[in-house]
Amino acid sequence: MRDAFVVLEEEVAAGNVAGYGVATWAGLEEEAFTVGELLALAAEAAGGQLHHLVAVQLPVSLVMMTPIVQALDGRGPLPAAVGVGLRVMASAPLHGGELPGMVDQELADVTRPGLTPAQACVLTVASCPGVTDVLIAASSTPHWRDAAEVVAQPSLTDAKLGEITHVLASP
Repeated sequence: MRDAFVVLEEEVAAGNVAGYGVATWAGLEEEAFTVGELLALAAEAAGGQLHHLVAVQLPVSLVMMTPIVQALDGRGPLPAAVGVGLRVMASAPLHGGELPGMVDQELADVTRPGLTPAQACVLTVASCPGVTDVLIAASSTPHWRDAAEVVAQPSLTDAKLGEITHVLASP
């Protein structure tokens, strides 16, 4: 990873890249590396100059909710990234399109009455402490509008996020 950061820092110096990030499916959650380790590698790659690592991307959803649970407790990669000024991009909020079919209207209404299951999933991720961006692959213009509409709504409270994760963690 350090070698990749060296190349990216060279591209920044050449004016080809303004900043870069790390996208991982499981690296942060499984602690293959930490935000602190990424920052140390970026600083080393920058040769003691200001590094240009600006973002991390990881899956956050009602299926992969460990980052949500950790963030609610003030631990894990999301608070660590935010604490050092990194953007946090949540990917796979609909778990590859599978999640809306797995979430029933009752859970959607627990999230916020009147939301569709897909909207409830997206709003939950968008409300997660530390998430600055939600990456969505919409299959149609109406799906895109639904997602844009829901992320424009007020965030869920930490208490509501805790309630949702508790409901999902219950047997």
